[in-house]
Amino acid sequence: MHALTTTTLGLATVGLLGLGYAAGIERRAFVLRRVEIPVLPAGSRPLRVLHVSDAHLTPSQTAKQRWLRRLADLEPDFVINTGDNLAHQESVPVVLRSYGELLDLPGVFVFGSNDYYAPILKNPFRYFWPKRTEKRFGEKLPWRELRDAFVERGWVDLTNRHGELVVRGQRLAFVGVDDPHLKYDDLAAVEGPADRTADLAIGVAHAPYLRVLDQWNREGYPVIFAGHTHGGQLRVPGYGALVTNCDLDRKRARGLSKHQVGSNQPSWLQVSAGLGTSPFAPIRFCCRPEATLVTLTAIEEESVSAESDAQTAVSQAEPPGA
Repeated sequence: MHALTTTTLGLATVGLLGLGYAAGIERRAFVLRRVEIPVLPAGSRPLRVLHVSDAHLTPSQTAKQRWLRRLADLEPDFVINTGDNLAHQESVPVVLRSYGELLDLPGVFVFGSNDYYAPILKNPFRYFWPKRTEKRFGEKLPWRELRDAFVERGWVDLTNRHGELVVRGQRLAFVGVDDPHLKYDDLAAVEGPADRTADLAIGVAHAPYLRVLDQWNREGYPVIFAGHTHGGQLRVPGYGALVTNCDLDRKRARGLSKHQVGSNQPSWLQVSAGLGTSPFAPIRFCCRPEATLVTLTAIEEESVSAESDAQTAVSQAEPPGA
């Protein structure tokens, strides 16, 4: 009995220490990941895009706000924001201050569920249920105010629509959908082959549901950006993410991978593990909060080709100039 008690206490202690680390340290251990994707026409100059997602900002998260402001020091060419910026009724000015000089750059955005509805307390085990009950929502958030502010600063709203940017002389064609997790996506509204006259066609969604990825791969989009998964948020060493909170497989819960339907040319899929958590589940384990600096290169150039390779591109936790 004594040995059993000692073992139980030992396991409980390890569990408490792990929980303390996940809640007190790792969720604030912001990291910048760097990957390269060979998708531009041969001979093109590289373009650098900063991918930000799932900030889930509240007014009290000052460390995250400071880290976000310093991302402008990276001097990216443009920004892709894949949603879930808000987590509080008073977060719109917080988001705008945190993105700071990034809003002076060309950018595109879509929204996620936590831009529309405030987070609420939920049973964490519901993420493991094969069939969940009807979704529960918190109070509505001021997403229109955030959308209008982004558009006023020149970012392109890709909510169930196409868009375009010209960045350093290269024309980028975009397709985007509203949040697939809420089933707000209208794929019929944006269906059609990718723009072959552009230097690059890019798909942008908050949640990487397979119906969205499948359509864009069939339509010929070379690269797709998404967030939502939090990289699993809790990852087991040697096993990876426990869940993705969508129908994407666990192995692609974060980082760079490929998506292919049938004999179509594969699309690159860049999934951000995001920068935040729900205020009601403020923990991360083996899954540091992140932003990603993606260098788009010409197709003849060597690039990172898998999530395991992308992991080696993790840089310092603070951007240059911090």
